[in-house]
Amino acid sequence: MKILTVEREARCRRREDFPGCGLPEVAFAGRSNVGKSSLINSLLHRRSLAAVSSTPGKTRSIDFFLVNKSFRLVDLPGYGYARVPEPVQREWKGLIESYFEDRGRLTGVVWILDIRRELSDLDRLLQGWMVRYGVAFFPVLTKADKLTHSRQRVRQRELQREIGASVEAIVFSAKTGEGKAALWSRVQAAVSRPLRRRES
Repeated sequence: MKILTVEREARCRRREDFPGCGLPEVAFAGRSNVGKSSLINSLLHRRSLAAVSSTPGKTRSIDFFLVNKSFRLVDLPGYGYARVPEPVQREWKGLIESYFEDRGRLTGVVWILDIRRELSDLDRLLQGWMVRYGVAFFPVLTKADKLTHSRQRVRQRELQREIGASVEAIVFSAKTGEGKAALWSRVQAAVSRPLRRRES
């Protein structure tokens, strides 16, 4: 896909601030420090559109990016960082779940997982929300460049069994570009998909 224009349309900490639901949206979700911002920047050919921080758990808002004035990519706050106070973690959970409840034009979720890590309880919670709200999702296994090619394939098979999804997980590296074309193909298919969920 050729990226002509990208702009941050909104940064929201409350559901009341979410923009209107007129355009199809694909959301990006994953635990803190999973490489979500690097993935989004790589995908959109931007260096710092999504803020990359060395401090996990820093992002506490939902960011809406308008792409080619025709669809949105939505950066959900990372979850599960242990040093974040429990009240803040509850606030994040509420914000993410309210997004799933409200967004009638959500056509897919890029579920980002570190290829080196096992699924956490919060990963499972997110998966449950996506199933509950009938949202199509596709797993992406980041930080693949930190493993050998053979180890990548082993971890891909292991995580695929854990996830249990019918869609094959994409092995991805923001550093090398591995998996970028495959991910764009799924994002493009998602934003072109006829709406099956109720409009908000």
